[in-house]
Amino acid sequence: MAKQRKHIKVTYSTLGSPDPLLHQYFEEDVADLKNNLGGRYQMLINGEWVEGDGSFENRSPINTDWLLGVFARASADHVDRAVAAAKAAFPAWRATPWNERCALVKRVADLISERLFEISAAVSMEIGKNRLEAIGDVEEAADLIRYCVDAMKDNAGFDRQLLSESDQHFNRSVLKPYGVWGVIGPFNFPAALTGGPTGAALIAGNTVVLKPAAEGSLTACLIAQCIVDAGVPAGVFNMVLGEDEPGMALTANPDLAGLTFTGSYEVGMSIIKSFTTAAGYYRPVIAEMGGKNPTIVSAKADLDKAALGVMRSAFGLTGQKCSACSRVYVDAAVKEEFLNKLVDLAEEIKVGDPTDVDTYMGPIISEKAYQAYQRYVEELRGSQILAGGETRDIGPGYFVAPTVVTDLPDEHRLWQHEMFAPIVAVRGVDSPDEAMRLANGVALGLTAGFYSEDPAEVEWFLDHIEAGVLYVNRETGATTGAWPGYQSFGGWKGSTGSNKAAGSWYYLQQYMREQSHTIVG
Repeated sequence: MAKQRKHIKVTYSTLGSPDPLLHQYFEEDVADLKNNLGGRYQMLINGEWVEGDGSFENRSPINTDWLLGVFARASADHVDRAVAAAKAAFPAWRATPWNERCALVKRVADLISERLFEISAAVSMEIGKNRLEAIGDVEEAADLIRYCVDAMKDNAGFDRQLLSESDQHFNRSVLKPYGVWGVIGPFNFPAALTGGPTGAALIAGNTVVLKPAAEGSLTACLIAQCIVDAGVPAGVFNMVLGEDEPGMALTANPDLAGLTFTGSYEVGMSIIKSFTTAAGYYRPVIAEMGGKNPTIVSAKADLDKAALGVMRSAFGLTGQKCSACSRVYVDAAVKEEFLNKLVDLAEEIKVGDPTDVDTYMGPIISEKAYQAYQRYVEELRGSQILAGGETRDIGPGYFVAPTVVTDLPDEHRLWQHEMFAPIVAVRGVDSPDEAMRLANGVALGLTAGFYSEDPAEVEWFLDHIEAGVLYVNRETGATTGAWPGYQSFGGWKGSTGSNKAAGSWYYLQQYMREQSHTIVG
């Protein structure tokens, strides 16, 4: 039976709530999950929950003794069956009036919000997000869906009349769905970046095959149950589970008409190159491929504000956000003062079980990531590691310290490489132009931050930085914290496959193609 609870909203801008019921609800659902560890979870194909070709375990990075679940492993055959089911369901879903599709998919968003704390408990325990980040992730999934519902309504289904030569001519432009749409989600936002793109594709009239990150399988299964319970018809939404093989089989399937991918630059570029042309014609890929996000701190900055914003963006979710701040270029005149403030904040961070109320930074996602952090720290030797640079022995989990480094040589690869770890490098600069040259000198261009109390400097930054999401003088996050309808979220350069952003006016249209109608009569 569904729990009757007051709705409490947390966004990435606020990351907090004055309502104590938030903590009560979250702790109740964490306790429920801990009392029901080790369940078996199936894939969803053509409206049926099905077993796979064997199974895989999902253990918590907080405590590897916690077996969160055993999940059906999809083979290439399962993926092909899911695509075939979606293809068979497409004609009827496409023919469903857009307002009826919107009503059904909005019900999905409402169920996600109703089950906010159940799903966020899963996010926290399987990804290692602190409670407010986890709750924000789940609510963002619902808001991304609602935003696309509103976009469809505001544009009357994207069916627009054009100019006509005479009263005997009727011309219009119509946006229509592509067909079967694949969604490959990342581990770090297992709710928002699976539920959001899935909702957009469904609202547009496509059918969907979702392949979530293996680490986010429990969250994906809970969202899939919301889709089923909302009454979305069989075959319209399908979900396959596993590690790399199902994703590769999905992108290789010739009946897939379009794809949303969130992940690394290397994988994303490989998919774009192969997927877009393999069918003999262009197939769209909506790709968000990470960032190497800079913050510039002027001599005219409020340094308390700058240090707090950088700390939150560098170490939130253990640095495992594509929008995380990993580079800071600070005016040499204030470098030492800024560093002192940043180091003090880093050393105050509580690292531990993210389901605890006072924990800010949970574990890194996996043993592989844990080992990568240690390799990065070794590469930093010879520079000044002012905070962190070590692992933390907190039970059988993957805990590391928030790390601040300076005097890193300009030729060091970690100025360019997206680490997905809680490491931020700080460099002094002698001029704003030097800071801008260094900030723009990477292949990626997702987010960027700036701190200055001088309006002219702010305009200079906005005019010259090469990134898609910009924040100025933001305490809640120097480079992180977009929310649907408040900030669009999409990159430039190697961070994007489409140069369009989510949560803004141009996102939903990517899931449709234009057709011109001229009728004479």
